[in-house]
Amino acid sequence: MDQLLQKIKTSLRIKHDKLDDELLATIEAALIDLKLGGIHKLDVDDALIYRAIQLYCKASYGMAGEASDKYQASYDMLKVSLALAGDYNGYT
Repeated sequence: MDQLLQKIKTSLRIKHDKLDDELLATIEAALIDLKLGGIHKLDVDDALIYRAIQLYCKASYGMAGEASDKYQASYDMLKVSLALAGDYNGYT
C-alpha cells in the first residue's frame, strides 16, 4: 500500500506526509466503492484499477469546483465500464 500511496501523492502533487492517514482512508474508500459497484478484481497494480483510485482521490482532494466534478464523472464512467467488463466483474 505504501507504493500506491506514494503514486497517489505524486499525482496529487503532495510532497509531505501530513495527509497520509487521510489519503490511505480515501484509497480504501475508493476500493470499497469499486467493490460495491460490482468490481471483484481489485489489483492495485492493474492500470485501470489504479486509474480509478487516482480519479477518486483527485475528485476528493485539492481539485475544487469544475475540475473535481470532471474527475468524479470520469471515475463514475470508469467504474461502470469496469463493472460491465467480464475480466473485472468475475463473470467471464
